[in-house]
Amino acid sequence: NRSAFGNALADVGSLNYGVPGRTPILVFDCDLAGSVKVDGFAGKCPGWFIETGIQEHATATVSGAASAAGVVSLWADFGMFGLAEVYNQQRLNDINGTGLKLVLTHVGLDVGEDGKTHQSIDYTGLLRNTFGWRLLVPADPDQADRMTRWALSEPGNICLAMGRNKIPIVLDENGKPFFGEDYVFRYGAFDVIRRGTDAAIIAVGHMVSRALKAWEILKSRGVSVSVYHAGCPLHLDRETLSEAASTGRVVTFEDHHAGSGLGSLVASTLMESGCACELRTLGVTKYGESGSSVDVFTSMKLDPEDLVDTVLGMKGLK
Repeated sequence: NRSAFGNALADVGSLNYGVPGRTPILVFDCDLAGSVKVDGFAGKCPGWFIETGIQEHATATVSGAASAAGVVSLWADFGMFGLAEVYNQQRLNDINGTGLKLVLTHVGLDVGEDGKTHQSIDYTGLLRNTFGWRLLVPADPDQADRMTRWALSEPGNICLAMGRNKIPIVLDENGKPFFGEDYVFRYGAFDVIRRGTDAAIIAVGHMVSRALKAWEILKSRGVSVSVYHAGCPLHLDRETLSEAASTGRVVTFEDHHAGSGLGSLVASTLMESGCACELRTLGVTKYGESGSSVDVFTSMKLDPEDLVDTVLGMKGLK
């Protein structure tokens, strides 16, 4: 996902760099250009690339201020540094009505070996505390590309959050890329990856790939489930969520604190909408271990098999 973001950013930059009348795109970096994939943009648009060094608090302030001065401003950093470390600055950006494009990479347990200090498992919860921020979490590189281009063209503070590791392209039931050439990103809309009648799985980000593996297992056992992607967890489409709840069983699946992320947002939205169903929330329930991301997810009981067991444990499916 982060590579797809970097390629899209460099493409947009090269289309506008040096063209009279075009709005400048300023990209800020805290000595992580290669890791957060803004090095391609820096090579193509050197006059628009600003290296601030390891000064996250100052960069959050300056990049927000730049967005209010007639340019498109983007800052890319690791999740722990770009939001948790500088939360007050991002809160002030919200209060001041800036238009920062904040790109967080290395979020969630997906950073694996970096351990609990660098596993950003609270980014949704932190942004949930604000009133203006919008959050985008891509399911695969194709969607990351579309989300990047959309964010660069929109006003306001927008956060794009993604993990570190390579993930599969999400395919439809015909084996074609779900977020292919005909896909158009719409903020707040669910992506309906699979349709079923017995239960609904609502996943976010790279957890969609794991949810689809669970879907295959459940299908082989005669259980029909829908798989939805909530790529905009702070603003959930109520009509589609009601559709998911109509199965009578909903399971949320996320690489985030289970008490402050997608699960709790789905629960509160269902309650406010008057929808009743059995709800289970699968997410991060403790600080993660240090190890490969595969092993860390297994330790946290967030494997596809764990999702299958949760679905089968719901009323009427045993």
